[in-house]
Amino acid sequence: MENNPSSSSRTDRKFIEQNRRNHMKDLFFKLNSVVPHQSSREAISRPDQIGEATNYIKNLQIKLEKMKEKKNNLIDIKRSKNVSMNMGLLKSPQFKIQQMGSTLEVFLITGLDCQFMFNETVRVLQEEGSDVVNASYTVVENEVFHTIHCQVGESANGALRISEKLKKYFNG
Repeated sequence: MENNPSSSSRTDRKFIEQNRRNHMKDLFFKLNSVVPHQSSREAISRPDQIGEATNYIKNLQIKLEKMKEKKNNLIDIKRSKNVSMNMGLLKSPQFKIQQMGSTLEVFLITGLDCQFMFNETVRVLQEEGSDVVNASYTVVENEVFHTIHCQVGESANGALRISEKLKKYFNG
């Protein structure tokens, strides 16, 4: 009896197909293990699971692009701040003091990252015996405009003393 060549090749094809299916099954389980699943009690068909995996990967790609864009924007902002600081474009804080009788009005202009200067101004005012009655601020682009209203004694040099202390503090 002769060996039938077609029987042998059929067995080979069957073995190859079985290996291919096992390999696909392993790959599917690997994919399925890394994709989060919705908590559903129903069994989801493989095509639907592959569709979910595809959507999940697409969403991850979109998130990645958004995060890259956000990172680049933050890097650009940091670079522009560094350039501004190196070119001396960032202004030192400015202030003006007006005294009208026992009322003192302090106008302070700072950058967005200089909140401590407002706090320091209030501290100096209180050290000099002023009672802060009202304080407000307005933000315009990269600057903060503070207005502080105080009650002080009738002393004519109260505003001058406060002004000198603030100049010393702000200018080093």
